[in-house]
Amino acid sequence: MKNVTNLCIIILLVIFSCAEEKKTLEKFVRPVKYQEVNYLGGGKVRTFSGTARTDKIIALSFRNSGIITLFDIKLGQKVKKGQLLAKLDNVQSRLTYEQAVTQLNSAASQMNTAKLSLNRVRSLYEKGSTSLSDYESAKNAYKTAEESHKSAKRGVAIQQEQIRYGYLYASEDGVIAAVASEVDENVNIGQAVATLNAGKDMEITLGIPESVINGVKQNMIVDVDFSSLPDKSFKAKVTEISPAVDSNTSTYPVRVTIVDPSDDIKSGMAANITFDFGDSKNDKTVLVVPANAVGEDSNGRFVFLVDEVGEIAKVKKQKITIGNLTAEGFEIKSGLSIGQKIATAGLQTLLDGQEVKLQ
Repeated sequence: MKNVTNLCIIILLVIFSCAEEKKTLEKFVRPVKYQEVNYLGGGKVRTFSGTARTDKIIALSFRNSGIITLFDIKLGQKVKKGQLLAKLDNVQSRLTYEQAVTQLNSAASQMNTAKLSLNRVRSLYEKGSTSLSDYESAKNAYKTAEESHKSAKRGVAIQQEQIRYGYLYASEDGVIAAVASEVDENVNIGQAVATLNAGKDMEITLGIPESVINGVKQNMIVDVDFSSLPDKSFKAKVTEISPAVDSNTSTYPVRVTIVDPSDDIKSGMAANITFDFGDSKNDKTVLVVPANAVGEDSNGRFVFLVDEVGEIAKVKKQKITIGNLTAEGFEIKSGLSIGQKIATAGLQTLLDGQEVKLQ
């Protein structure tokens, strides 16, 4: 009987021990919301995404149609203004030009004949050997022949231009950014065969939401950085602000121009553009924290600092000295520094040194 009693006691001890261990494993860690300490006006800094491009992009195309017989265009090639880049066979234009020349020669012959006839009739008229109507008819015939000759001459000039339209020259100094055709390809009038980046400035296009578009001003200076250029940052100036929303993106198109561009910036690069919509007259050395993050006890005002050590986070009671209450919260005179994390909710239930879970 005694052995049975001892056995029951051992079983109960094991059960209570397991229950205690399970209770320890199910330790509750309080979740808290937090925020980093920032400067006054720091909450009005917004960053948007955009795409870089040169300020002048030219689609190179022929003003005539035909088969390409010369194509001296390569991707990344630097070209000079007036440089011959490509040309067409111009078969149709040359045939039309020859026809125009033939018409011009015929018109010139007819004009010469009409002029000789007019001179002959004028001489007879002056001698009284022909009528006034014959003389007027001769003058009209010469005038018609002269106009036909002028028209044929203009036709030859036009056809010469058509032949020149079969040659493609670089309209500006620049770099070939895209190639869309090759030798022996049949192209139409206006069909882009290549793209020329001819601008000297680098622009970034982006969309600004309705909530902050009124804070964007002409010539406003913004900060720009590129994910592909991690160690570099640039300044840019707002140059264009659309007054109407883009129906596709529901944002207002804005364009900024980089003040001091670098050759490392290429068209198509993704950029981050940071706008400061705060008051530039504010003193950027003034720290501010949300009003709901500040508590008060017998020792004065305090906040709960969040200390992170690895995956463990604990709150620490930190005494502070506050200044004026602004729209962004209390100004901090002492006790905190930029970038520190503070709890922003549930201060009444937090304890100094309590382990918490950030959310």
